Amino acid sequence: MRYLSAGESHGPCLVAVIEGLPSNLQLDRGKINQQLARRQKGHGRGGRMKIEKDRVEILSGLRFGKTLGSPLTLTITNQDYKNWQEVMNPYQAPEKPDHEEENSCGEVLTRPRPGHADLAGSLKYHQDDIRNVLERASARETAIRVAVGGTARQMLDRFNIAVYSHVVGIGGIRAESMENRLPEQLHRLAEESSVRCADPVIEAKMIEEIDRAKDEGDSLGGVFEILVTGVPPGLGSHVHWDRKLDGRLAGALMSLQAIKAVEIGLGFEAAALRGSRVHDEIYYDENANKYFRKTNRSGGIEGGLTNGETLRIRCAMKPIPTLYRPLTSVDMKTKKSLQAGVERSDACAVPAASVVGEAIVAWEIACTFVDKFGGDSMEELKAAYETYLRMIARR
Repeated sequence: MRYLSAGESHGPCLVAVIEGLPSNLQLDRGKINQQLARRQKGHGRGGRMKIEKDRVEILSGLRFGKTLGSPLTLTITNQDYKNWQEVMNPYQAPEKPDHEEENSCGEVLTRPRPGHADLAGSLKYHQDDIRNVLERASARETAIRVAVGGTARQMLDRFNIAVYSHVVGIGGIRAESMENRLPEQLHRLAEESSVRCADPVIEAKMIEEIDRAKDEGDSLGGVFEILVTGVPPGLGSHVHWDRKLDGRLAGALMSLQAIKAVEIGLGFEAAALRGSRVHDEIYYDENANKYFRKTNRSGGIEGGLTNGETLRIRCAMKPIPTLYRPLTSVDMKTKKSLQAGVERSDACAVPAASVVGEAIVAWEIACTFVDKFGGDSMEELKAAYETYLRMIARR
């Protein structure tokens, strides 16, 4: 499976075309919209989320609620576009007012923000106006990724594969290890938290830290964890580098705006430990006819393949580069040193990023699942999967 997305932050809409979804997958648009609503929540979000009420429309590839096997087209309307129609006009530039206000949405932006794609993108694409870069580089693009992931989640649901997330750190505030809690429990507690933290005491401290940074015109990053349950052993490959599942997951998650590190299982911690404290010993359950491990330090992946345990992935998100007390930059037109430009932004988007991370992981798992079991319809996919489960139960 694959998809292509398009659209700018303040353009008319965001669009994705998905190819390769099996036919006869029952899709509930309401469930996709639930995921979009989850992305918009979180303490520290900016004013844009008060404008947008993201809803997906399905333009092709679906009939009577079931996929046809043809490309599925998803769109999300940008409600804020009505305020930007002149600035984002695809055909002609607006007339420049006699006395244009500084930082108005219509000004030509020439002050790149440190930590953003502004400067490198403007150089690469030979742009005089940074808006031509930041509109696509914006994390607004993640809304359509959540919609794409929402379709993948509904396919995984048919095979009892679930994807969860929770926030384990914001700024310098970190929650204690929660490895002994069930993923479902962590998910329930995270859904009740405005920062998606499963620890109420730490949640309060995170909120205080976000409010402090916002008052100071600053921003915060953090760490979130993604858990995937019900994954069978054998997804991915040890044979080819580009089919290793850990590589695919890490690459996909690193493509999420502001993510600077991804670790699976113990991750960086494993580098400081001896092998006896890193690798998961293997046991066999004769009643269940399956292999299992009493620990999950590998995070559910060994040699590029799932091993049947829960997938455990953590992502580190840097602070958002738009600051209301901007850092020093250079005007690309005059080459003079001055403060960077300011765009409307969040003080902290880690909770929202965790929801986007779920969608990204759901898509990658679904793609790997279809690669493994094949078939053009859900019926073929299910039959191949059930045959595989019976086969490995005898091994």
